[in-house]
Amino acid sequence: MSAPTKNSSETESVRGLLEQIESLPTSRAVSHCGQTFQVSPFQIYAECPQCGSRVKVRAFSAGIETEDVFDAVFVWLSRPGAMDLARERIKALADND
Repeated sequence: MSAPTKNSSETESVRGLLEQIESLPTSRAVSHCGQTFQVSPFQIYAECPQCGSRVKVRAFSAGIETEDVFDAVFVWLSRPGAMDLARERIKALADND
């Protein structure tokens, strides 16, 4: 039995998601109190270094953000043995560069 084929719009959606994942920056600029500071793209809240206020830095809405895909992967990585598999794949990817 062969795998089901995806239509072109699904393929483009997946391709777009992969591009978003590959280009996700390692930090996010947050502005508060006239000051800009950097936080992890995975943080939901950050503390303003100027006033100490807790600032929401990630939106949760009906739409799915790239960071939500990472959260799903992080949940999977928390399963027993999954991190070892991820390390093996990361090494294989690095060896191919």
